[in-house]
Amino acid sequence: MKKIILVLSLICLASPAMAGKLVLKGSTTVLPIAQKATEAYMALHPDTVITLSGGGSGNGIKAIIDGTATIGNSSRFIKDKEVKQAVDQNAYPVPHRIAIDCIVPIIHKNNPVSDLSKEKLRDIYTGKITNWKDVGGPDMKIVVISRDSSSGTFDAWKELVLDGERVTPAALTQPSNGGLVTQISGTKGAIGYIALGYINTDVKVVSVDGIKGSEQTAKNGRYTISRPLFMFTAGWPEGETLDFINFILSPKGQALVKEAGSITLY
Repeated sequence: MKKIILVLSLICLASPAMAGKLVLKGSTTVLPIAQKATEAYMALHPDTVITLSGGGSGNGIKAIIDGTATIGNSSRFIKDKEVKQAVDQNAYPVPHRIAIDCIVPIIHKNNPVSDLSKEKLRDIYTGKITNWKDVGGPDMKIVVISRDSSSGTFDAWKELVLDGERVTPAALTQPSNGGLVTQISGTKGAIGYIALGYINTDVKVVSVDGIKGSEQTAKNGRYTISRPLFMFTAGWPEGETLDFINFILSPKGQALVKEAGSITLY
């Protein structure tokens, strides 16, 4: 019987070494891809049980290091300090690039602003600009919403938009893409940023320097707020883990990446 378990918090502590069992934890950006891949994989391998949870890229990589996951989903590459932690624990995380993603700024759907330069985005997120009238919008306070520090999307935004500067202390934080969309949709002055696959009609996407984030602009390099998505394994994968990674990299798996709203590798 096909069985898929979707866990929204990190509650499964079962050993990932069990035959016929995979444990996936980590990035909420990778989560929609992992959900679709899991469902399709279970249809082909009905005796395999997969436990899937979010919690952020940092938690996914940590789970690989401490042995509580078979696969760690991450929307960023592993950090130097995590490599050291892994080596200290005789763990050797191996990255597998599975997709590409854009990070797009979003605002309330009634906000008339449609484009912001990367410089303006940086000034908003560092607290230098605090009113929409200063970027061509209404006289209204900007409510800055960011992802939390365990998020790979936060790390990519800090690197690609903020040039390493600190986010304003006035910023609100959200632990997930979905939560951020919900908060933006209900807050008129809000601005946030999400993975491409989480765009919906409840929010308005803002272009950056006149370029809209999309599959085409990410692949041709015109949209610069883009990054690869990864699944990490503890050492080179074998058995069921290798089969699952290969499935995601196959034409069928890459079609599921597209269905999930992310960008295929090829």
